[in-house]
Amino acid sequence: MPESNNREVLLSVKDMSICFGKGKYLFKAVDNVSFDIYKGETFGLVGESGSGKTTIGRAIIRINPTTSGEVIFKGEKINGKISKELDRRVTREIQMIFQDPMASLNERAKVDYIVSEGLYGGGKLPEEERKARVEKALSEVGLLPEFSSRFPHEFSGGQRQRIGIARALIMQPDFIIADEPISALDVSIRAQVLNLLAELQKERGLTYLFISHDLSVMRFICDRIAVIHKGVLVELAETEKLFAHPLHPYTRALLSAIPLPDPAREKNKTLEVYDPTQHDYSVDKPSWVEIEEGHMVWGNEKELRAYREMLKA
Repeated sequence: MPESNNREVLLSVKDMSICFGKGKYLFKAVDNVSFDIYKGETFGLVGESGSGKTTIGRAIIRINPTTSGEVIFKGEKINGKISKELDRRVTREIQMIFQDPMASLNERAKVDYIVSEGLYGGGKLPEEERKARVEKALSEVGLLPEFSSRFPHEFSGGQRQRIGIARALIMQPDFIIADEPISALDVSIRAQVLNLLAELQKERGLTYLFISHDLSVMRFICDRIAVIHKGVLVELAETEKLFAHPLHPYTRALLSAIPLPDPAREKNKTLEVYDPTQHDYSVDKPSWVEIEEGHMVWGNEKELRAYREMLKA
């Protein structure tokens, strides 16, 4: 990850809100979220199912429209109405790896077409060059070039996810959104995919937004982690700082749920349960505050005073 005093912001999310439905059926999935992602880092977004983390990833890549706020990529606003030229550039430079490798691949198409599909929108590419790019992308993810003539159902779950990664890599992106890329895989395959993503990041200088509900996985791969609960970011810090000094009660509850490899410690640990009713925001309203350098937390004045005391202790 870049040094803290020399960080280049690749992508900024500013006051993003996302709503679905209309009238009395209006649902706010993401509420006024803000964060920066630095070039070359792996930024983690963690929360339980339905917290809004995938919705944010899909909004960045322009699948979900934003209700308010801005998404700034390389200094340009990319949400809302943009030019065709910028849209083409965003499509190439930002790619997404989806959660379910079977559902995200066209089962009626061969791997050759699936991997190179994104290339067809950028003008006519000579067939030899297209095939060479497909072979190179497959090789980079540890698959044989001859696999390009097969269909997705002929592969294992881990291989299908590698095909999804190859589909993203062939566009030569700068930024990849990895949405629960290993949750549908066997435990024995997960480490392979995580190591592959880490190797590709080093080789290509990639930047990742890694979305997951598993903090133990996030600790392994992420430089910084943001915690989201019901569409609201509640805490953000460097990974080891978050694990060493979790402040928000929801973050502490998530961390306490991580299984420990030591049976004795696992048996005796205290499991924290998060109760949202403990927050009284009727008068003293919360805000998104930098409680210490690089450590953001959501809370009102009373809670922020308590968090500062926790840090001192």
